[in-house]
Amino acid sequence: MAQQWRSLLFLLLVPFAAAAGQDAPFVVAQKKVALSRPGPGVERLAVTLNLYNQGSATAYDVSLNDDSWPQEAFQLISGTTSKIVEKLDPGATASHNFILETKVQGKFQGSPAIITYRVPTKAALQEAYSTPMFPLDILAERPPQQKFELRLVGKYGSLVSVVSFVGVFIYLVASPSKSTAAKGSKKRR
Repeated sequence: MAQQWRSLLFLLLVPFAAAAGQDAPFVVAQKKVALSRPGPGVERLAVTLNLYNQGSATAYDVSLNDDSWPQEAFQLISGTTSKIVEKLDPGATASHNFILETKVQGKFQGSPAIITYRVPTKAALQEAYSTPMFPLDILAERPPQQKFELRLVGKYGSLVSVVSFVGVFIYLVASPSKSTAAKGSKKRR
């Protein structure tokens, strides 16, 4: 959750930074990792890299490289860890995905992906980095969760109880009691 807030804050601040460099591309990359367990003793990492050009000019020959995954710990199952995008126009996005499988248990802190791109008005290649990722606890023992019940009770339990109490209170105040209904019918006679 904290990583999502950092990424959101990062993406919100990007237009201000892009305004400082007029008529230039400003490439931002967001790195996301999702863990899954297809079987016992096997964990897969689905890595997604999203590129955004927040600048006011086109970035050419955009090269994305995420080789921070050591071969002794991870095996590439699907895709590649690098990609080249011919051009990324202002406001355009590009995405790249690959899947890794773990070989060893332990904590892993990955590095940001490196993005290089060419700007027609500059001779040197420009460089950018993706958002960082939190440390991963690979093949860690995780207690089984009762996803539906525990999550709902933890998230909405207090709200449900308050709404229930208010509803019962309104029902008791708004509905006539039997004694007042009986008194009202005696007075009418």
